[in-house]
Amino acid sequence: MNPLEEALKIKDEIVAWRRDFHMYPELKYEEERTSRIVEEHLRDWGYSIKRVGTGVIADIGEGGKTVALRADMDALPVQEENDVPYKSKIPGKMHACGHDAHTAMLLGAAKIIAEHRDELNGRVRLIFQPAEEGGNGALKMIEGGALEGVDAIFGLHVWMDLPSGIIGIREGPFLAGAGIFNGKIIGKGGHGASPHESIDPVPITAEAVLAFQTIVSRNLDPIENGVVSVTSIHGGTAFNVIPEEVEFKGTIRFFKREVGEMIQRRMNEILEGVTRAHGARYELSVEELTPPTVNDKKMAEFARKVAEKYGLKYGEVPPTMGAEDFSFYLQKVPGAFLALGIRNEEKGIVYPHHHPKFDVDEDVLHLGTAMEVALAFEFLRS
Repeated sequence: MNPLEEALKIKDEIVAWRRDFHMYPELKYEEERTSRIVEEHLRDWGYSIKRVGTGVIADIGEGGKTVALRADMDALPVQEENDVPYKSKIPGKMHACGHDAHTAMLLGAAKIIAEHRDELNGRVRLIFQPAEEGGNGALKMIEGGALEGVDAIFGLHVWMDLPSGIIGIREGPFLAGAGIFNGKIIGKGGHGASPHESIDPVPITAEAVLAFQTIVSRNLDPIENGVVSVTSIHGGTAFNVIPEEVEFKGTIRFFKREVGEMIQRRMNEILEGVTRAHGARYELSVEELTPPTVNDKKMAEFARKVAEKYGLKYGEVPPTMGAEDFSFYLQKVPGAFLALGIRNEEKGIVYPHHHPKFDVDEDVLHLGTAMEVALAFEFLRS
């Protein structure tokens, strides 16, 4: 069985599935329609099914080792701006990160694997996961038993930073760990004409935000990586009233846990010093969303050998400060998170992930399916 030849046979079917999912996007933990379609196909093909909320765990084969393949299913609260026949039919919701393609590619792999189940030397587990976009759906799937008995796991993400059709493989840190912070500067309100009678939280907040920009540039070794981004500030409602407080929020990113801890420590130290200097107070909470996504060295090398064996073009993909909850799976079992290039300037497919004009080059989706099938069969043979 040649995975590439088999994937080519169902290329149009994979595209049709992707377009259907694209037209009916569902946000995190709302993936009722998507998961129902997935489950119906998997049952028809002979998989045993376990539901975890809106997630689906599907097994086929028995004995020997178990390899898992994962796809995420949720969309984003984005209004699509593409003028295409398969444009989202749900106002304010869009598959702007390619999860529709991930689900379709893994469905294609599921069909091929089922057709060749007699050739399996073990068990394949398919994980169709909800809520990757900020919902930590991976944790829900793990709690539901997704990794029980699993020896290795692989995931695939369409990637705008790679030329269309190239499979990106990287060992070690690939995506960053991410955290959300929410803060508040609490001063003393007053009249805008009498600032001396107040403790104005607006300039105090401005001072703190500017100081945050020195955390990475002046506290982190230049060869390391870190990000502190304040993305929202709210305070006051009237032109002549100094507000009592100003709220702010944003994100931190890091590849090493000690860097994330340093960033949080320095944020607190800066806020403590700035507010104390002005007679104000502060509140700060930091919630870690996901740890860094770190690919197992042996599994990354295995993926390279698999791609080479079946003539799939591959190359190294650079690390990114984006985050992925696939990291939770990699904390439990060896595996690798791979990328499938979809950038095609001739087709105008150049917009970044989460953009209202994001799209994928559908002509290469079967390559993702082929890689998933090849990874499963080759791992079970190894």
